[in-house]
Amino acid sequence: MESTDAVRMADDERDEFLGRSGTGVLSLSTARDEPPHSVPVSYGYDPVEEVFYFRLAVGKESGKANPTDRGVTFVTYGEANGRWKSVVASGRLVSTTDDADSTESLAGLERTERIPIVDVFGEPTSEVTFEFYRLDPDRLTGRAERAMEP
Repeated sequence: MESTDAVRMADDERDEFLGRSGTGVLSLSTARDEPPHSVPVSYGYDPVEEVFYFRLAVGKESGKANPTDRGVTFVTYGEANGRWKSVVASGRLVSTTDDADSTESLAGLERTERIPIVDVFGEPTSEVTFEFYRLDPDRLTGRAERAMEP
């Protein structure tokens, strides 16, 4: 009988799992007595700098007002090669348009694939205002399910 155990992924395995783009859940911190604001998002990933890029809907009703003023956690997971895998990244978002290192952000965005659009809006995406943000994680971990010998 086999048992399973979650193990840390090596950087190259983590980068392969993340690919250049995908989807996950971004959670933004809120006031102490409130749960985090969590939303499905699409991402681009730059394996050279180990940085994530997000296209986020903005506006008063988005729940993401001032996303650079709060701590964030991003989680993506799925099955690859018959094993469950997940990556968790946390830190703070930086606006790529206001970023003093915007040239660096543009170079990083070019190393990602096209960021897919997650259409979870009550209106056409052509009518939604988006802004780009970068997450250079303070913490980045990957875990994978591993079949153990009995």
